[in-house]
Amino acid sequence: MAALALLLPGLAPAPFDDPGEGMHAEIAREILLEGDWITLHLNGVRYFDKPPLLYWLGALSMMAWGPTEPVLRLWPVLGVLAAVAGTALLGARLLSPWAGVVAGLALLTSAGFFAYGHYLRPETLFVAAIQWGFALLLLARAESGRLATLGCAALGIAALVKDPLGALGPLAAVALSLALAGRLRPVSRWLPAGGLGLLIAVGGAWYVLVELLNPGFLWYTLVDNHLLNVVQARHFPDEDVPLTGPEFLAVAGLGAFPWVLPAALTVAGLIMRRAWREPREAPWVALSLWAAGVFSLFVLAPFKLPHYGLPAYPALALLAARWWEEGRAVRSVMVLHLVAFSAVALGAGWVYWGDGQGFMGWVLGATDVYTRKEAALGQVASFPVWEDLRSPLGGTALAFGAGSLGLLLAIARGARTLGLLVILGTLLVWMPLVGSAGSLMAESRSVRPMALEVSRRAGPADLVIHEGPIENSGALEFYAGRRPAILDGRVSVLGFGATFPEARDTFWDRAQLMEAWKRPRRVFLLTIRGPDRSAVSELPRGEVHLLATGGGRWLYSNRPQ
Repeated sequence: MAALALLLPGLAPAPFDDPGEGMHAEIAREILLEGDWITLHLNGVRYFDKPPLLYWLGALSMMAWGPTEPVLRLWPVLGVLAAVAGTALLGARLLSPWAGVVAGLALLTSAGFFAYGHYLRPETLFVAAIQWGFALLLLARAESGRLATLGCAALGIAALVKDPLGALGPLAAVALSLALAGRLRPVSRWLPAGGLGLLIAVGGAWYVLVELLNPGFLWYTLVDNHLLNVVQARHFPDEDVPLTGPEFLAVAGLGAFPWVLPAALTVAGLIMRRAWREPREAPWVALSLWAAGVFSLFVLAPFKLPHYGLPAYPALALLAARWWEEGRAVRSVMVLHLVAFSAVALGAGWVYWGDGQGFMGWVLGATDVYTRKEAALGQVASFPVWEDLRSPLGGTALAFGAGSLGLLLAIARGARTLGLLVILGTLLVWMPLVGSAGSLMAESRSVRPMALEVSRRAGPADLVIHEGPIENSGALEFYAGRRPAILDGRVSVLGFGATFPEARDTFWDRAQLMEAWKRPRRVFLLTIRGPDRSAVSELPRGEVHLLATGGGRWLYSNRPQ
């Protein structure tokens, strides 16, 4: 109920963010356009970077209700509901119904996770599938072996949502926790043969079929897009700029604020008691191993992006709920929360009264993939108007200020439950502000206004070209109804798809642009690059006409308005 109340109002207001959401909407639309449910397409080019489940669901919903933002964003919302439900169920079974509610709300109010709740990407569905795999596998030994089979199926779905490697990590964490407790055998009890077969069938059948239809796909997906990506040695690189190890820890930790604090205390307590030797603690050891493993892997890996820590958030929520259920030094920990809440309130208030430049540069530079990419390429990032962003910041300062006062009262009384309710109440008030900030970002850099300009100006015989990787304006065709040629766009998610023969005419170089620009046919060029970095700087000045700007983009033509 809380998740629905917080997320449903945020479905409609903003257009698709580009990059981020737009290309996912367009891929789903092209399933219906191409009639191909196996090989995905973006801008008519074969697309292999993500598995198909999000796009299948999006295509089905568009068949039923039409191609709109709320229809497609419904699936991330359902991903949040499923993840919260799986977290609450496991908390209730391992601890108590009240702890289950706390764990579910802790996940919901983790800002890093909530921000993806109405953002068209596969992250929330991926987290939900992993969490249900965990929940069912961990409960199987105590309740029913059939649950393990269903847990394996859930992990197979995780492989079909985003990443085949996502199915292996939870299995490894569960196996290691059972081995440490001396309960690994019989393996069939927690990993039945039928469940393993179901995992392989659900998670692997599509991959095999796509490889048969598109030779080289498995090498690209498993080797180039995963193993070589981690060590930054890809054959088909994209423009994403990875975080450093400290940046990743800061972003991933703050995304789970403040629940990462009691979660860390629970893990420390398990280590001090050597809890891995106790069979009853095996589920908690598995959750700790998973959370620590996700964070450690990406801290050490050369390549990581801000959202790579999300799969650990349900485990952090459960570990935090356990501390609030049975942890010690209650006053000391509430004082720690008070210090953190006061710092947020003061920091948000200080930024509110400033000009916002430092805030925009540091926060968005660390948390937003596209902002980092633009900075690396020397491009000017498109941000919301500062006056619009001040309102969520002012609300943040007030919410955490009030929360600090509530924590002071709880500390004075030594009231654990009151302290927890104050924290939950503060975060539940804060989440809509997080959502509104995300909507403002989407509004500021969506391709929709420029796509509507293209649709209004370009006739059927005119040529439309997009400069730069098409995922930077992924919803261009979705909104404009026009499929562009792509200039200088092979360094992108379509790099491998561009190697197939039918994509040859889609990808242009600058010589082709210069030749087309001089012909009588009218040409429109939409670019994400500033005038000094765009191909227009090489065209004759008298033949370049700027028609519109907006959202960090420029629209030019070889003919005046």
